[in-house]
Amino acid sequence: MEAASVSRIGLAGLAVMGQNLALNIAEKGFPISVYNRTASKTEETVRRAQAEGGLPLTGHATPKDFVLSIKRPRAIVMLVKAGAPVDSLISSLVPFLEPGDAIIDGGNEWYENTERRLEDAASKGLLYLGMGVSGGEDGARNGPSLMPGGHKEAYTNVESILSKIAAQVDDGPCVTYVGPGGAGNFVKMVHNGIEYGDMQLISEAYDILKHVGRLSNAELARVFDDWNHGELESFLVEITADIFRVPDVFSGSGSGDQHLVDKILDKTGMKGTGKWTVQQAAELAIAAPTIAASLDSRYISGLKDERVAAESALERAGLKPGLRPCWTPKRQLIDDVRQALYASKICSYAQGMNLIRAKSNEKGWDLNLGELARIWKGGCIIRARFLDQIKKAYQRNPNLANLIVDEEFAREMVQRQAAWRRVVEIAMGSGVCAPGMSASLAYFDAYRRSSLPANLVQAQRDYFGAHTYERVDRPGSFHTEWARVARENKIWRALITK
Repeated sequence: MEAASVSRIGLAGLAVMGQNLALNIAEKGFPISVYNRTASKTEETVRRAQAEGGLPLTGHATPKDFVLSIKRPRAIVMLVKAGAPVDSLISSLVPFLEPGDAIIDGGNEWYENTERRLEDAASKGLLYLGMGVSGGEDGARNGPSLMPGGHKEAYTNVESILSKIAAQVDDGPCVTYVGPGGAGNFVKMVHNGIEYGDMQLISEAYDILKHVGRLSNAELARVFDDWNHGELESFLVEITADIFRVPDVFSGSGSGDQHLVDKILDKTGMKGTGKWTVQQAAELAIAAPTIAASLDSRYISGLKDERVAAESALERAGLKPGLRPCWTPKRQLIDDVRQALYASKICSYAQGMNLIRAKSNEKGWDLNLGELARIWKGGCIIRARFLDQIKKAYQRNPNLANLIVDEEFAREMVQRQAAWRRVVEIAMGSGVCAPGMSASLAYFDAYRRSSLPANLVQAQRDYFGAHTYERVDRPGSFHTEWARVARENKIWRALITK
């Protein structure tokens, strides 16, 4: 497994993502050394490299041999589970690294851990990048979207490699230097939060079409296929169409009438990045209701036994079983849901972009939102046609307050709002939960109004907590003794009445 030649880069951590990324690098012509704590994974990767065309990949059994096989200044990509495993792997590599060498963490790491490790690496004369990698195992092998952040010199040293292995779109490779510190990991975290929202909105479109519109799986496949050739063109819409066509091989019928999607337990898993996104939105006072609704929906999906019991309990209490019928023509319902899905997706992306900008302002990262939209156009899970519009919106106005008020997006939102409202109304009237679309519409309605009922909430806060308030007709901070004034006013009115 040892190699006499010197490798251009190294990769440690050879689970599916690590193996595929290593093979991607080797296939692009960059000799690579690989290492895994479990030797069988290293051997498996070497065999794959040979089977896939004798790719320039060599395996190593120890951290020392692995590190010393890499040409200086060394660059080592890590793809292991976030948290303690990352620290453990770094500790095993550092004794053999030299000043100027770079460590690149490609996992879904909490951005503050990356900033801690970056400082620790700098104290040893080492360089460090926290690099978001999106695209799943297929993207890792054939071209992911890469979001590196940290030491700029480390990025410069590996830019030629990353530019080759990243997904390629019309305006360049889907990689850029995101920014300093933990910027790369933070951007990947928000990317995943947007992904949560996207998946939730698509599932709601499916729920409405299936249970209100009574579409079959074959019809759903055709609808999503058709949508994927228009404004909704995206990876997630594309794979959704595929999912509705996959038969259940365990059904035993052999007729193909049973589909796998109908046999999957309605209980969604998660790994934490969606929760981090919502927590960060709360800490930075950024409204992200679509993403939050998607997270809440995953939590509720986990209460399967409680939901089954609740269905029975509420039927016994008089709630009629099943869903209320919808009299909207099928063709109109499909078109309305398409428009509602598109408008809701704009809100989800707007919330994510605003969160990235808020953190960038707080940390002084100076992130380029248009460039982030560009590198998401290919390779990643949320890649979509309308990301090019998002890129152009921020190019037109880098200080754009919200995607909703961009000239092009504003026009599209206005054109679709009637259909959007019909879909939310139909969902609620039929008893189908659509928290993502409802939250998106509420976000749109709240953001577009110059006057909200927050004046009453602030009056209540001043009433019970003396929190003060501002006035619309004069500057300053004011407090009213509400209880006393109300009591005196009540007495005065009683006297007038008498």
